Amino acid sequence: MAITGSMGLAIVYGFKVNLSLAMGAMVNHTFIESQENKTSDAEKHVSVCVHEGGGGNATRIDGPFQWDKSTQGLILASYFLGYLVSQLPGGRVAELFSARWVMNGSVMLNAVAAILSPVAANLHYSVLILMRIAQGLGGGVTFPAMHVMIAKWAPPNERSILSSIVYAGTSLGTVISTALSGVLADQLGWESVFYVEGALSLIWCFGWAFLVQDSPQQQTRFITREEKELIANSLGKSQSNTENTPKPPVPVMKILMSPPFWAILIAHVCSNFGWYMLLIELPIFMSDILQFKMSENGLLTAMPYLCMWLFTMVLSKILTIMQGKKWISATVSRKIATLIASFIPMVCLICVSYVGCNRGLAVFYLTVGVTCIGGMFCGFLSNHVDIAPNFAGTLVAITNTFATIPGLIVPVFVGYVTNGNNTIEAWRIVFFVTVALYIVEILAYTIFGTAVEQSWNKIGTSTHKPEDQAAVPLKQHDKL
Repeated sequence: MAITGSMGLAIVYGFKVNLSLAMGAMVNHTFIESQENKTSDAEKHVSVCVHEGGGGNATRIDGPFQWDKSTQGLILASYFLGYLVSQLPGGRVAELFSARWVMNGSVMLNAVAAILSPVAANLHYSVLILMRIAQGLGGGVTFPAMHVMIAKWAPPNERSILSSIVYAGTSLGTVISTALSGVLADQLGWESVFYVEGALSLIWCFGWAFLVQDSPQQQTRFITREEKELIANSLGKSQSNTENTPKPPVPVMKILMSPPFWAILIAHVCSNFGWYMLLIELPIFMSDILQFKMSENGLLTAMPYLCMWLFTMVLSKILTIMQGKKWISATVSRKIATLIASFIPMVCLICVSYVGCNRGLAVFYLTVGVTCIGGMFCGFLSNHVDIAPNFAGTLVAITNTFATIPGLIVPVFVGYVTNGNNTIEAWRIVFFVTVALYIVEILAYTIFGTAVEQSWNKIGTSTHKPEDQAAVPLKQHDKL
């Protein structure tokens, strides 16, 4: 489940970011820059990097579309309109019916919309916006669906590892999509980005439907009865009552009055501003400011996310070992991971703001910063399952809905700040706004975050104690 789920998230996140790469080959840079020169020649800053032989405006591909920075920002942001509205209903449908089929439908919708995107772009950018909204509708249900799957499949002491495996797919998908999109756009044209990636993604849909069921109790392939019982016992459930338990209503008021929930919500929103800023705008920064070629841009943008994927796996394993040895509690584990995912990227963005046109240093700081963001997968993003496994899908749907707002704001905000003033100074404003939000995240989660199961999660079918469950070794659950 974890590996195939990770692949599914990789696909969805690949579609989320591939347009940022393809955009560099879709727009007519010569026309756009000539228009900017007419309107802002007198105020033009000189802070644009020029590098010999390694890139520069002369090597960029001119595409057919005359979309200025504001229009590009609107197209990129439109994904998050769909993403915003689908999460709450998607999370509840996943809890009440089938998270497996919700996830499958998500990837299917993304793949079909991707294949139709070149036709849509040629008709009008508003039609392309509709395709992006459709992809957002599919993408919005993925986190709630996978949280429901993790709550049913992951023993408490393995949540960090399984969550990290699943959600590290977001960075792996970014690696593959950015590297592949840059090469495809450069060698085969921008249309190939959508056709190739869309067609490949349809294969996953058939594999997921064949290999994975909603819970271990329903799984008939690739799992033994002993494994089913082991997972069920570790979760305080039995084979007989798991599927017949009535689905409880969501305790909305108790959730809204819960400080641990608000800690996750604030951390998720602030972290996502930095995440989306780098995910969506990093290829544009590296192309427009650092002046990398299209193929170089794709590979160099992919490198930080490859490092993030590796770092996520290592960090989650280290924290799980420390929990197993009782050196730290699950709460401390979540706070360490979240602090790494916010403090180090914050410092790196400050450094990038002042390295000027030193491409080597800029790429180094961006790589370190993006790498450490991976701590969020075994930090606050795993915390929903800790505090309320019975409502994990709904909780992540709520926090991710609010955390999607930065996805709408970031492209428009960056487009507004850099439109007619695409300089290092303008990007410095973007980076420092992100730094301020990281500070808010650190304070809120450090003070109010916890991994203790909350009393409002109880539905009368479980008797295990609301302690830091992730710190209890799996073998001990049979003795409780």
